[in-house]
Amino acid sequence: MARKNIFNRILAEDDDTDVVPDERFAAMPKFGAAKSISSSIDELTKQAALLADGEAIIEIDPAVVDGSFVSDRMTVNDEQYAELVEAIRARGQDTPILVRPHPSAEGRYMVVFGHRRLRAASELGRKVRAVVKTLEDLEHVIAQGQENSARANLSFIEKVVFAQQLDERGFGRETIQSALSVDYQTLSKMMTIPKSVPAEIIDGIGAAKGIGRDRWLELRKLIDNPRNAAAAKEFITTDSFLSEDTDGRFNKLFDALHKGGKAVRKTISKPVAKSWAPSDKIVSVTTKIGPKDCTLKISKAEGRPFGEWISDNLDSLFEAYRRSKQEN
Repeated sequence: MARKNIFNRILAEDDDTDVVPDERFAAMPKFGAAKSISSSIDELTKQAALLADGEAIIEIDPAVVDGSFVSDRMTVNDEQYAELVEAIRARGQDTPILVRPHPSAEGRYMVVFGHRRLRAASELGRKVRAVVKTLEDLEHVIAQGQENSARANLSFIEKVVFAQQLDERGFGRETIQSALSVDYQTLSKMMTIPKSVPAEIIDGIGAAKGIGRDRWLELRKLIDNPRNAAAAKEFITTDSFLSEDTDGRFNKLFDALHKGGKAVRKTISKPVAKSWAPSDKIVSVTTKIGPKDCTLKISKAEGRPFGEWISDNLDSLFEAYRRSKQEN
């Protein structure tokens, strides 16, 4: 039976989908120091639930809140985030975030979880509702990790990168196991990936939410070949790769390496994407420029009406473009 996610009373709003446990990251027994700290976390769970029901939730200026010292997301889903912003704009922030007093900056706070709600409050010019708990770094990473491992909205590779960051910061394997609710064998397999797959390739692919453990382990085996590693670094700069979403990027790279690198093109991509948004952030425009085409993606609250306006005014916009070319 999966272990109940800690701080579960103050989690849900950061993702508009229902919380679905990921069976690969089901809770495992705790060992040594991790077992001791897990008992403390259980007590904090009860306290946080009481705080969320009572009057101890406070409102904090987002400007005095810093992000966690270890990140757990590689990318932000613009559409999901836009929906979150609009939900908070419409009905307010239903669920508080969890913060701790900043360990090294007096008068500031550090997020344990709730980064997207914090960002949304900042963009909306509102204070963020938060539960404040004094936590040590060990408690912090276990709380943050368990909050995310109990959800299905973090991809496998995001959990790998989170584990790698904890390992690089000197946290022991037992702590990382507890934070991610995985056993020793699973964690060992996870940690082989960043040892073989260069960070630039992982970052280039992105979160790849549809790609699970087995596929990443297969890619690791391919990149263990030095020739494939060099080919992969070249391939992630091509238009063919960069034009895909994160799942598509993984599949393109995997297919190219699986075919012995024949699909790798030496054409280096020009800058592919440009983004624009007004100061009030009510619309977001992403421009993707290819060798012979250009694609506009318009999103957020005013995305559809702004797109319709552009469509209705193409004649005048194109004439303005022609005049601009003649003048220049």
